[in-house]
Amino acid sequence: MLTALMDGRALTVSELASAAGVTLQTASGHLAKLDAANLLVAEKQGRHRYFRLSGTDVAQVLEGLMGLAQRTGAVRVRTGPKDQALRKARICYDHLAGERGVEMLDASHRLGLIVDDGEPVLTEKGKSFFSCLGVDVTILEQGKRPVCRHCLDWSERRNHLGGALGAALLNHFISKGWARRDEGRVIAFSPKGVQAFSRTFELAGQIV
Repeated sequence: MLTALMDGRALTVSELASAAGVTLQTASGHLAKLDAANLLVAEKQGRHRYFRLSGTDVAQVLEGLMGLAQRTGAVRVRTGPKDQALRKARICYDHLAGERGVEMLDASHRLGLIVDDGEPVLTEKGKSFFSCLGVDVTILEQGKRPVCRHCLDWSERRNHLGGALGAALLNHFISKGWARRDEGRVIAFSPKGVQAFSRTFELAGQIV
């Protein structure tokens, strides 16, 4: 049920029960425990009660656990177009994950936009770069959320970019029409979007 909430949406008990393949009674019991542990936030709208992850820190831990499950063989890898699309690009709570997400963080390090000081730190060059791209870095710096944050990618088993900047960049890609939210957690880049992404992060010849 927690993984069903990884795309940042709020879902009802019946939707989560369906996602987990359990009864409403079983789902309600588990959700009550998860809510009590502050892993979820419950919101009531009309007759329905909606649940969502309590924050990006929960999503980050889940992504790491999924990577651990992959590594230890606890998860059976299902081949097919849907899984390939998830590995290519997906949403991790509110930021870009998968191959595209890892490529973006790698390129940001290579271009000197972000440096690794235990946690990723945005450089002055990075502030200028992302501001020119259309991201209001000043607003991000004034928020309570870290501007940059490592998030372990479960499929790539390396870090992608989380934090306020990671979320702002995904919103930018979608607003510019480079990518769209597809079924479930899939982020689908258009051919022009792939080209724009490649040009932006100087990835010519590396992206398929």
